[in-house]
Amino acid sequence: MKPIHTIEDVIINLDDIIAISKTKNDPLGYFAALYRRVTIRVKEGIEAGFFDDGARMELLDVVFAKRYIDAYFSYLRLEEVTDSWKIAFEVSQDYWPIVIQHLLVGINAHINLDLGIAAAEISKGKNINDLKGDFDKINEILSSLVIEVEKDLSEIWPTFRKILKLFGNVDNFLIDFSMELARDGAWEFAKELAMTSEETFDQRIIDRDQKIKEKAFIITNPGWTVRVILGIMRIAESGSVADKIQKLIA
Repeated sequence: MKPIHTIEDVIINLDDIIAISKTKNDPLGYFAALYRRVTIRVKEGIEAGFFDDGARMELLDVVFAKRYIDAYFSYLRLEEVTDSWKIAFEVSQDYWPIVIQHLLVGINAHINLDLGIAAAEISKGKNINDLKGDFDKINEILSSLVIEVEKDLSEIWPTFRKILKLFGNVDNFLIDFSMELARDGAWEFAKELAMTSEETFDQRIIDRDQKIKEKAFIITNPGWTVRVILGIMRIAESGSVADKIQKLIA
């Protein structure tokens, strides 16, 4: 892991994770590839004046991304990580989850837990409500990219789109989860954490982590009907993990 001080540093570390994942044919590279797209979109947004405060957004992006990158390398070193990330990382060892599930379980840990922590940390001594607009824009970018990825996968594996048309409930399960990210309590958690005393700060994160861990099970164990359909999708996926990572980067 290389030092992280700027968005460029974030991209460099994501490139390292992607390279490692390609070499090992490790599905953990799926989220890294998506997150690279998110980071580039944020970088472009800062340069274009999309965010309310570009300098603050870069700080948020760095603090936010570092939580994921730290967790990834800690997991490789067999060190302790939050339960939310532990589940996301362990799913990579299972054959059956499809690409979108790998992405959503990572998004669950990163948005529902990490984003609130990062927002609270950069808002110490400030009014966190000033951050609300840019906080929502991060969710908008991520949600839009999840939808883009679904379209990309439909082009790569036509069977994916055919199955989604046959079973609309699966499509709703995937997209509704991502679209609800901005409304599922992540911002409320950020505000609560910002007002939490130093003595109870860590415990509040632990409590939140347990709740987010339960959300992860919705993605990894969505019920038998959906699991069977997703299993068919998984069998329909073609190419190596490295091939799929490369297609997600574009």
